[in-house]
Amino acid sequence: MLCEICNKTEATVHLTEIINDKVTKLHLCEECARKKGSEMEEHFGLSDLLAGLADLGTTIEPEVMETIKCNSCGFTYQDFKKVGRLGCGECYESFKKHLAPLLKRIHGTDRHVGKVPLMVGKTVKDMRSLQELKMRMEKAIQAEEFEEAARLRDKIRELEKKDKTKES
Repeated sequence: MLCEICNKTEATVHLTEIINDKVTKLHLCEECARKKGSEMEEHFGLSDLLAGLADLGTTIEPEVMETIKCNSCGFTYQDFKKVGRLGCGECYESFKKHLAPLLKRIHGTDRHVGKVPLMVGKTVKDMRSLQELKMRMEKAIQAEEFEEAARLRDKIRELEKKDKTKES
């Protein structure tokens, strides 16, 4: 399939645009895709998006944003809003209070859980849920919520039983 813009080179990039509920698919070569990406960045850049999202629901005064700095690289929260990127890995800790709500709005959570390969995904997810249930059971025992602890214990046994039958 040829690029829909230049009609010369093989299309290797496939974009889907949704504008006003209208879906448009574009098949582009790398060069035309790069130009299209630059065009989109000029109109609506990632830094603008992050800055807009960072402004939602915050009441941080601009002079306060300048004083919130990363101890490692000296990057300010205001710099982050301008550039749309953090200066270093330590910035996550330095701006944690202000990044957590932003990350939650973007990703639905403020904690990265990573991706799991498909082959072992089910097993890893089961192990995680088993660990989660054990922690919840311990908390229930400490809070002397014994009915809840017993319910969780039964769930744990059920999961462990399933795991043993899979191994057999």
